[in-house]
Amino acid sequence: MDSFGLTMILSVMVYLGTGWYAGRKVRHLDDYFVAGRNAPTLLILGTLIASFMSTNGFIGEAGMSYRGHGPLIIIMTAVNCMGYVLGALFFGRYLRRSQALTVPAFFGARFQSQRIQSLAGLSIVVGLSGYLLAVTWGVAMVVTQLTDLSEPIAIILVWASYTLFTLYSGSKGVILTDTLMFILFTSVAVVAVSYLVNTNGGWFASIEALAIFEAKPDVIAWHGVVGSETSWETPGEALLWALILGVAWGVVVAVSPWQSSRYLMARNEHVVIRSACGAAITMLLLYLVTTFCAAIVNLSNPNIDPVESVIIWAAMNQVPTLVGALLVCGILAAGLSSASTFLSLVGFSVSNDILKLPKNDKIQLRVTRVTMLLVGLIVITLALALPSNIFWITYFAGPLFASSWGAVAFMSIWSSKITEAGAFWGMASGFTVNVVMNLLSLNNLVDWPVVFDPILVGASASFLTVVIVSKFGQVTPEEAGYRESLHEVPHEEYDDRQVRQTLIWPAAMILVGVGTIVMLFFFYARPYLQAQQAKTLGATSLMSGETLLALSYGLPLIIGGILVWRAVKHFYGQPTNTTGS
Repeated sequence: MDSFGLTMILSVMVYLGTGWYAGRKVRHLDDYFVAGRNAPTLLILGTLIASFMSTNGFIGEAGMSYRGHGPLIIIMTAVNCMGYVLGALFFGRYLRRSQALTVPAFFGARFQSQRIQSLAGLSIVVGLSGYLLAVTWGVAMVVTQLTDLSEPIAIILVWASYTLFTLYSGSKGVILTDTLMFILFTSVAVVAVSYLVNTNGGWFASIEALAIFEAKPDVIAWHGVVGSETSWETPGEALLWALILGVAWGVVVAVSPWQSSRYLMARNEHVVIRSACGAAITMLLLYLVTTFCAAIVNLSNPNIDPVESVIIWAAMNQVPTLVGALLVCGILAAGLSSASTFLSLVGFSVSNDILKLPKNDKIQLRVTRVTMLLVGLIVITLALALPSNIFWITYFAGPLFASSWGAVAFMSIWSSKITEAGAFWGMASGFTVNVVMNLLSLNNLVDWPVVFDPILVGASASFLTVVIVSKFGQVTPEEAGYRESLHEVPHEEYDDRQVRQTLIWPAAMILVGVGTIVMLFFFYARPYLQAQQAKTLGATSLMSGETLLALSYGLPLIIGGILVWRAVKHFYGQPTNTTGS
């Protein structure tokens, strides 16, 4: 067995061992569902990043960056990282305040409605089962690339790894392993990119070479590769697509179940805000590393097939064996951590939100574990029977929640006019429109233009439905009373020491945002333009698209930092409440 296979086995053993250790501490539903509501900032930050990255970040999106669409991924990230800030401030901390076991349970309590709770739970089952399928394929692909195992055997082993772990440990094990894996793949990715850069003559030489790379022209131009052979004919279409997906994924990280549910485990509301700030910073920097890492591999081999294996190829051929083995383990870790999150949330939703079980911890724990096993069996059957399509399923299942949940989630906190019927039909319409439009596109029946992306149309349909249906109904006193209670800040949150510690995080966001702008200008835009100028033997305007990209990428952190600073001062500086209108 080579070092890659041995390191992979050892990492899975650590993964299962951590799950066994965490599972021993599970005694009650709160332990299994929300980790006892006592997780510190590092664990919430770790699980936010690990559950988001999955194999799509290191395989699907890395493949896009290698193909020449990395700048679009960067633009998407710049927009969607604001979702962490807005989600924590205007939804996540209220979700944590509700003391719900699941996000659907919060909706059920907010609108005093079992049907809304069941509908939200059903959307989790559909959406996250699809996402789990994509992640299973992705991790199995990593295994087959590194071993002589066939794809079916790899799928079965991957499924067994995350299923056995999640069944026993629940959320306690998930957040522990997520954090370990987050630290692993983040640190190793930074080390790996330094080796890739040195292989190609250093950072500036690599950027200058990519700027005039003839095999893939515009591979790191601000708009990436566009034209008739890509999904975007013009730079304008590419930019619009990136902005739309950025907004959609911003809503996803703000309210989607596998992100917002992490806040239910937080020790207090300050942990919610701090971890969201940390997630925004980490995502912004981590995507820079993975995007440029995948693009630079072109200088060594522009013909990797499939393109999704670019990071695996680099790990096996471009970096020292130990670093490569750890990098592969990082990808494996990202996939397994996401899989465990998705499987646990599906099991939680079926047992707590869809089925009406007796209020008995032992019965609910048993049913939840059986449900996870059944869902896992369905997923593995589909994984073995269907051809893999990691990218499409990920970009269908993820933004599905932006269409169905986005408007309802924020309005449930900030609108006094949204009714139970408005919330139910708004959630149902957004879900249905998104699914139908994506199915038509998948079957090549309709080619939706960028401005009619299913995410946008579904979200718009959801919002309009909420507004229209709510006009014909009345908010009950119970609904109004519950919403008002959410705006009552718990007395323990008014702690000067906690507030001072929380304010460090938005200050860090602002500093990192400024540093990112400076870094991208001098290490990306400037050498890129110098290489272009040397190639054309003519003057190149400094105010190019690349310069604008460099100057704008850190702005979300600066804006977000200012927003968080003011919000923390407002919400926790004195005991006053704002209930919306």
